Amino acid sequence: MGGPVLNGPFTMPMVRPFVPRRLQPWIYVFMAVSFQLSGGLYLGTLNEMMGETTLMREDLLMCLYANLAGMAIYFPLLFRMKFRFTNKTLLAAAATGVLACNLAVPHISSLPLLWAVCFVEGICKIQGTFECMSNIQLWMTPKRDFTVFFPMLHIIILGSMQVSDLVATHLMYYYHWSYMHWFIAGIMMLDLLFVTLCLRHFRIVKKFPLLGIDWLGALLWSLLLLEVAYFFDYGNYYDWWNSPVICRLACAIALTLAACIGRMLHVRHPFFEPKMWGYKNLFPVLFLIMLVEMFLATEHSMEEVFYEEVMHYEALVSVRLDWLALAGILSGCLFAYWWMHIRRFSYLRLIAVGIAVLAGYLLGFYFTLSTDIHISQLYLPVVCRGFAYAVLSATFMVCLEEIMTFQHFFQALSVFNMLHMVVGGVMGSAIYTEALSHYMTDNIARYGAAVDRVATSGSSPFVLGEYIEGFIARMMEVSIKQIYGWIIYACLLLFLLFLLYDTPIRRELKLMPGWRALRRDAEKEMGKSPSQHKSRTQVE
Repeated sequence: MGGPVLNGPFTMPMVRPFVPRRLQPWIYVFMAVSFQLSGGLYLGTLNEMMGETTLMREDLLMCLYANLAGMAIYFPLLFRMKFRFTNKTLLAAAATGVLACNLAVPHISSLPLLWAVCFVEGICKIQGTFECMSNIQLWMTPKRDFTVFFPMLHIIILGSMQVSDLVATHLMYYYHWSYMHWFIAGIMMLDLLFVTLCLRHFRIVKKFPLLGIDWLGALLWSLLLLEVAYFFDYGNYYDWWNSPVICRLACAIALTLAACIGRMLHVRHPFFEPKMWGYKNLFPVLFLIMLVEMFLATEHSMEEVFYEEVMHYEALVSVRLDWLALAGILSGCLFAYWWMHIRRFSYLRLIAVGIAVLAGYLLGFYFTLSTDIHISQLYLPVVCRGFAYAVLSATFMVCLEEIMTFQHFFQALSVFNMLHMVVGGVMGSAIYTEALSHYMTDNIARYGAAVDRVATSGSSPFVLGEYIEGFIARMMEVSIKQIYGWIIYACLLLFLLFLLYDTPIRRELKLMPGWRALRRDAEKEMGKSPSQHKSRTQVE
């Protein structure tokens, strides 16, 4: 997905000639990383933001989910925007949007406005990333092979997540949490400088108008996704069904879903077409990615509770594990590339490998968690987590591309990322938070009965405060282990199911069509004759 030259050396005609040719794609890689480093808020700064502002943890996490929702919902519009605007216009708009949002977030106190800004930032983030990666795809894989592209893409996406957390934590620790926003704003200014000076307006195909886009449908699906995220994020805070807020929200979710489905079935060009849902094996892929995200939600719920409440790690101590996660992600993406592209083994077997390593991560934490451990004992489980996440993310995306036609691929990719980035994680965190509350109450009631006058008597003076602090930490440790145990059972069951299921190995993979073919398909979908608009390369 890049320059117009499909046969011959890779070129980037949108870049001005004075930029060295070998350097051009690497600059786009840098810009893609810079977009992926950005966000509305940053996980590494949550604790300091909670201490400095009046916002709760649920409020800040909702900002994160709004940012991810903006990314997920925008996928069906990416190609329409590419056919309407030039690469320079889209990159400039995306960088400007990220810059403005990062400068605005530290000064916003209204929660709805903060969520809206984070949502817009997510749209700008995915638009900038797509524009960078789509123009260097032929440089990465001249045959448009997604078994090459997706593993390499996930090195950038997943690796940038870890680097962003590392940078945000260090800037927060040594300076202030708002410095991360200033840092991203500075990088976006560098991107804008390059776009302004080094790019020109270039079109691969003739400008295609933004006709037939279901904007109201996009708004309804966005609202549904945000309602679901709010439901699970604030469910424990409102005490679930004991709160009228949650009951009313559940009714609103049902009504919004009905409106989305009704519009999808009755408009000519819905945001998600009904045909998209009818592809074979689509629902198993969607269900599996949501299940895997629920397993991996332990990272931001159980692990962080253990680091903060049991081990009392400072931010700079626990963030050291991000380096190990980064190593796992890099090795996982390269392993997926070797398995799918070099060896061309079965995708299902690769998914089974990923689930097996995921089970290894869960088992590693289950048998390691203790107040007596050194942080180095957590290195191997964290590497396994990064490896499994990279392998499964890249493989599921390749599987999705293989079962879909390109006409509906980006619509399915939007639904995929709704479950992948938002629903799976927020559901998993809600379940684990509720389970931790239940097991903590139960364990304190069970083991607290052993604290009596006989147990506390002795020659040495008994300090109740120190004893209770250690007792609560032990109960937290036991409760976390119990939750990990149940997750391990579910993960091993899923692994056994994959071992029992097999499918023929595909040797020939689908190729992505060229830009002109995609534009002709879009014209046909809009009811126009392709002869009315001849595709041609044009410089504005």
